[in-house]
Amino acid sequence: MLNIVLFGPPGAGKGTQSERLIEKFNLTHISTGDLFRKHLSEGTELGKLAQKFMDDGYLVPDEVVIGMVEDRIKQDDVVNGIIFDGFPRTVNQAEALDNLLQKNGEHISGMIALEVPHDELKKRLHARGKISGRADDQNEEKINNRIEVYLRETLPVSEFYRNQDKFYAVNGVGSIDSIFNSIVETIENLS
Repeated sequence: MLNIVLFGPPGAGKGTQSERLIEKFNLTHISTGDLFRKHLSEGTELGKLAQKFMDDGYLVPDEVVIGMVEDRIKQDDVVNGIIFDGFPRTVNQAEALDNLLQKNGEHISGMIALEVPHDELKKRLHARGKISGRADDQNEEKINNRIEVYLRETLPVSEFYRNQDKFYAVNGVGSIDSIFNSIVETIENLS
């Protein structure tokens, strides 16, 4: 199976590209945000546990997030592989994901990192904010904070995969099609 971590800072184009990659390679999309919403709306035990942490103002612990991911990858529709979007966000989550996949006879094929200069990210986020109405994409201070949090907390995950020779950088600037073609070429060269 093809198991890809699509990686990059806010505004890099992960959502746009993941939709196209899902269609091209017939991958299952796993987004922790989607998993949270599903478990919360269904009132599952994992959802109740996550809700308790969120209600108390804490981040949902890695064990709960991994439990949700494990529940998802065991479902019957996971046939050709998975594209992980917005996950893993920490090195601990990356290690846990590797262990989980290994337990199920799988592994991460590669991390595709969309690289975009910060000034371009800010322009994209502002533009997206105008279209979507998302408050976090319209506020300069929030945008800068999201980029800083990414650099401080999430970027180290790329080193984790780089140390496994599974890190692949793709220029995230250009047309949607040219970026997509670069990602596809990278994925096709993984095998």
